Amino acid sequence: MQEDFLQYVWQHKKFAPIALQTTDNQCIVIKSVGYPNENSGPDFFNAQLYIDDQLWAGNVEIHVKSSDWYVHHHETNSAYDNVILHVVWEHNIEIFRPNNTKIPTLELKKYVNTIVLHNFKALKHSNNRWIHCEKDFKSIEKFQMDNWLERLYFERLERKSKPVEQLLQKTNHDWEAVLFLQLARAFGSKVNSEAFWQLAKSFPFSVFRKIQHNLIDLEALLFGQSNLLNTAFEDNYPNQLLERYQFIKHKYTLNHSRSIGMQFFRLRPPNFPTIRLAQLAQLYHTNKTVFSQLMTLERYDDFHLFFDCGTSAFWDTHYTFEKSSKKRSKQMSRSFIDIIIINAVIPMKYVHNKAFDLSQDSLLSILRSIPSEQNSIIRQFQKLSPISKSALESQALLELKSHYCDFRYCMQCAIGSALLNRNV
Repeated sequence: MQEDFLQYVWQHKKFAPIALQTTDNQCIVIKSVGYPNENSGPDFFNAQLYIDDQLWAGNVEIHVKSSDWYVHHHETNSAYDNVILHVVWEHNIEIFRPNNTKIPTLELKKYVNTIVLHNFKALKHSNNRWIHCEKDFKSIEKFQMDNWLERLYFERLERKSKPVEQLLQKTNHDWEAVLFLQLARAFGSKVNSEAFWQLAKSFPFSVFRKIQHNLIDLEALLFGQSNLLNTAFEDNYPNQLLERYQFIKHKYTLNHSRSIGMQFFRLRPPNFPTIRLAQLAQLYHTNKTVFSQLMTLERYDDFHLFFDCGTSAFWDTHYTFEKSSKKRSKQMSRSFIDIIIINAVIPMKYVHNKAFDLSQDSLLSILRSIPSEQNSIIRQFQKLSPISKSALESQALLELKSHYCDFRYCMQCAIGSALLNRNV
C-alpha cells in the first residue's frame, strides 16, 4: 500500500461514504474532506466532519500505518496539533495529542472501493515496465488525453517561466537583456547550453547594445569572452577579432572567465559553437530590438522569417577558425529555429503576456504548428500510442515522463486517475 493512493482515495471519496466509524466505533459523517496541502504539514487542511454528532473543523493526516505518525515525528511538530482525524490503511497503535487526548482514527481498508483497489494494484504491480501504465496507455480516450497534455504543457511552461521572472527582477525588468540570456542558452543547445549561458552573463548587456551596430565587434565580444580567441591564427579574420576584442575588453573593463569552455566533440559542424555564436551575432546585428519584434509575432511562419539569418562572410567557408571548408551559407535550419522558439521565445512570450494581462491563445497555435520533437522519450511514447503530432504534445509528454512517470506519481496524473476509476 502507498500513502499517495490513500490520499487519492480520501480526496476523491473512493470509499463507502455511509456507516463510517472510527477504530473506537464512533460514527463519522464527512461534510468536507478538506483541501490537499502541497507543502509541509498535515495532508489536508480545513476538513469538516461529524464524529458522534459533534462537528469538528481542522486537518486530516493520512498514513499507511498509525505508527507512521511517530516514525515521521509528528508528535514533536505543533503543525499537527490541529489534526481532527487520522486516516490510515492499517491501525496498529493509538495516537495522542500533546494534551493527551486521543486522535480519532479511520481505518480505510474496511471501506475502500474494491474496484478502485483492484485497479490500483494492477497499475502499481508493474515495476519492470518503462512506465506503470504502458499496457493501458493507448486505451485513454482522446478527449481526456488531449486535455491532460494541454494542462501538462502549461505546467511545463509555468515551471520554465519562473527563472525568467527571477531574471526580470534582477535586471529591473530589462526584457531585452533577459531575452538575450534565454536566446544564448537556447543557441547553445543541449551540449553547450551552460557554456552559452555563462558567456551571456559574463558581460553587461549594455555593452552588447552599444556595439550592436558593428558585426565584427559583436563577434569579437562573443568569441573573446568564450575563450575561442586564445591561440595564434594564420587567417587574418580571427586576428582582427582578437584585436577588436582586446580593445573592447579594455574599454569596458570586462571580466574574462577562463572557465567557459565550448564543446565541439561529437557535434555536427553546423552545430559547432563557432557557428551558433556567429548566427547569434548576426541576429542581433540585423535586428536592433529583438525582444520588441518577437513579442509582436503570433504566426509560426513569421518566427521562421525572423530567424532566417546566416553569419558573416568568413563563416561561409569555415566551421572553425583554424580550417577552411567548402563554401556554404550557414543559415539556421528549420529544426534549430523550432528549438529556439520552444525553449526561448515561447517562455518569454508567456511571461510577457502574463505580465501585461494578454491572451495566451497564440502560444498554443504556435506550438501546434511546430512538428513534434524526436528523441528517445517521444519515440517510446509513440510506440505506446501515436499521439505526438506537434511540439505541444512532445513537450507535454516530456513533462509527463520527467515529473510524473519517473517519480511514479500515478495518483496525481489524469491517466492514472482514469485507470483507477475504470469500471467503477
